[in-house]
Amino acid sequence: MTKHMQPSPSAERVAAQSPLLVRRVDAIPVALPLAKPMKMAGITIATADNVLVRIEAAGAHATVVGWGEAASAPTMTGDTQGGLVAAVRYLAPLIVGADVWPGPALMRRLGAALMGNTGAHSAIELALIDLAGRAAGLPAIEIIGGARRRAVAPMWLLGNATPAEDAAEARAKLAEGFRFFKVKVGVKSVEGDIASTLAVRDALGPELPICADANCGFAREDAERYLAGTREARLVFLEQPLGPHDLDGLAALARVSPIPLGADEGIHSLADVTAHADAGAGGISLKLIKLGGMSAAVAAARLAQARGLALNVAAKIAESGIASAAAINLACAVPSVDWGVSLTHFYLAHDIVKAPLEIADGRVALPDAPGLGVEVDEDAVARFTVRA
Repeated sequence: MTKHMQPSPSAERVAAQSPLLVRRVDAIPVALPLAKPMKMAGITIATADNVLVRIEAAGAHATVVGWGEAASAPTMTGDTQGGLVAAVRYLAPLIVGADVWPGPALMRRLGAALMGNTGAHSAIELALIDLAGRAAGLPAIEIIGGARRRAVAPMWLLGNATPAEDAAEARAKLAEGFRFFKVKVGVKSVEGDIASTLAVRDALGPELPICADANCGFAREDAERYLAGTREARLVFLEQPLGPHDLDGLAALARVSPIPLGADEGIHSLADVTAHADAGAGGISLKLIKLGGMSAAVAAARLAQARGLALNVAAKIAESGIASAAAINLACAVPSVDWGVSLTHFYLAHDIVKAPLEIADGRVALPDAPGLGVEVDEDAVARFTVRA
């Protein structure tokens, strides 16, 4: 299905099916309300301004619909919601009339027609994978190479105003079944970040894994102070402490850091994976919208494994159950997820799938229904669609 993956036996059987011709491509901007606003470095998010891609195709006996999704991320990918809509609509004439089954050729054609715009390319590829899986009666994981695991332990992000609030939320989410936590840092003072991290460790006890994410919010000196002040918290890693292009700073910080450093905003290509490995990163975060889709993300994961890097799989804050289903398929296909999995539909007040993925006994199971494995509620989509 995708250009970087060897097809599984199931995917090879897919290729023998009769043509499945695309007849309609829709780009649908939506504003999904968060359960509570999330303050990141430089921005506070109250709604998830995402774009859904709906692709309809006709086969020999039926019409099939596939769904994809990309979050707007102006400071991470350069994709605004309007830009995503425009990019999908620009590519739509190349998709309409095409056969879904030769997916690699179609994605290469789209890549040649429009540089960059990784969110749009990702959403389109996800919709095509979903569509192909539904038409063939296969879960997406069988199309993208097969499952290495059947469930993942989701990570919960803590980003409150005070250490006491972070500790209280950590205890509440522990009771709900979460067993891996990430502390948002780089927004408070360094002392406040240290206090929150230590408070979360005290709230959760000594055993559960905790990491931290600065989202580029630290200067090097601040990062060093934070790392020194949180030694007793025994963090698994600190993600993206410095700016995405500050590889010299990353190398210098890695030499003195007591814990591994991760890269997120700096990873947009295979070349970025190599550059960050050379600079001393201990791991990377894979986001579909940064890398341009499922095939590129799996290729990045394989390169990371070859370079000895740990892996985190993440959706952006916040994506619906569509993108979370794609993220868990990615997380179950890559070599490892030793740095956790972030499924961000949990942060929404309302989802647009009929049965959002649920946590049970600390884990979220890989969907086994055809395609991405979730059913979209088109009435909910209409309710949250942004009208021009």
